[in-house]
Amino acid sequence: MLEDLVANRISLSIYAGAGGKDAEDWAKLLLRMYQRYSDKKGWRFLLLDKRENESGGIKNVTAEIEGENVYSLLKKENGVHRLVRISPFSNAKLRHTSFALVEVLPIIKSQEFSLKEEDLVTETFRSSGPGGQNVQKIESAVRIIHKPTGLSAACQSERTQFKNKEKALTILQAKLRQLAEQEKAKTLEELKGKKIKIEWGNQIRSYILHPYQMVRDEKTGKKYPQAEEILEGNLDLIK
Repeated sequence: MLEDLVANRISLSIYAGAGGKDAEDWAKLLLRMYQRYSDKKGWRFLLLDKRENESGGIKNVTAEIEGENVYSLLKKENGVHRLVRISPFSNAKLRHTSFALVEVLPIIKSQEFSLKEEDLVTETFRSSGPGGQNVQKIESAVRIIHKPTGLSAACQSERTQFKNKEKALTILQAKLRQLAEQEKAKTLEELKGKKIKIEWGNQIRSYILHPYQMVRDEKTGKKYPQAEEILEGNLDLIK
């Protein structure tokens, strides 16, 4: 079963939920937290695809992380994460609650999911990056859509369209593998399980920075006062 896998390579996706710009800034903070945690563990962290807003917040992002026991250590991150803080976007310095969804999928080398070309739609687009002379002028970024399920994966981190397509296919296979684990599912909605709204009531963890500092595991009820340290990448504090 999926929960029993010991995978050394995963795809990690973050999606901003309820909260507007604050939620997109929260997704950015979560990305930084996982990047720093990966650095502390000595894992390889590769950004595959990122959609930003005009102020640098993240609408959604996907990364590939490779390292020892990466899936067993990060699978608990799956779910909605809630942040409570004084909003940096509020002139009145009001407290704001925002949400983001974290998705962790194992990537395992397997021939089990050979994808048929007729089931795939491949889209190309320009990679986002710095402007000026260095701006990407060719459509090397790739998004692949699996028509039977509607699942998709994208990559723009590599220099060539071929390499980006290869990475996107790998992520797409991981998503399909997760769906296949739901043995009794008959439709895409059933395969993916109950769709979770990225908002109040669905969080697995809360990060409170005002009026006090605390991280609370909503599943176990455990509380951790080291909120700033955890956001700096010290996820091992959460037992």
